[in-house]
Amino acid sequence: MLFDTIEAVLFDKDGTLFDFSASWSGWAQTVLGALAPGDPALRAALADALKFDLGAGRFDPASPVIAGTLDESAALLLPLLPQMPRARLIDFLLDTAAEAEMVPPVPLVPLLDRLAGQGLVLGVATNDGEAPAHVHLERAGIREHFAEVLGYDSGYTPKPAPDMLLGFAARTGIAPARVVMVGDSTHDLIAGRAAGMATVAVLTGLADAATLAPHADRVLPDISHLPDLLRRA
Repeated sequence: MLFDTIEAVLFDKDGTLFDFSASWSGWAQTVLGALAPGDPALRAALADALKFDLGAGRFDPASPVIAGTLDESAALLLPLLPQMPRARLIDFLLDTAAEAEMVPPVPLVPLLDRLAGQGLVLGVATNDGEAPAHVHLERAGIREHFAEVLGYDSGYTPKPAPDMLLGFAARTGIAPARVVMVGDSTHDLIAGRAAGMATVAVLTGLADAATLAPHADRVLPDISHLPDLLRRA
């Protein structure tokens, strides 16, 4: 069977290890307020650029922020912020991202302990920055569970390109066919398929099962179901 030979699990971070809406909606409110203090019209325009619904306090499922990089978010905001240098905006987004409060969908330490106990090597490949990713994992008490943590700025082309995933395989010495990519977006799954990995979708992001299923070998409600899926004989 497809999952019988899996030796490593490569996780996306946002929407996978951490619930996307619960973790990033507050960050968006903070960023928009800071970039448009006392200017409701600018705040609304910035929110529209990111496809963030100010009234509902959540991202649209089609938001480019969900699977994109902070550089891509900055590119959407910069035309509305002509006085702000690009480097300053990116630094601001990185700093505020590191401070965002991550909310896991399930208890992470026992889950990751269980996967490691099954002999699986664990890693993270995220389109977030590497530095904020390390901060989030440290705060959640799970950084030491991962052999590699790669971000969009770790020297690889971001997802949906397979480069970051192949980088994980090369760094760990595990063949891509023996790695499963676990994510909540089509970016994650397309990258996994392109890398020659098995793919598992989870529903703790904003994409629904119908959107993810064509790109996934299995769709799970959340990552707590992985140990049973990957249990070896």
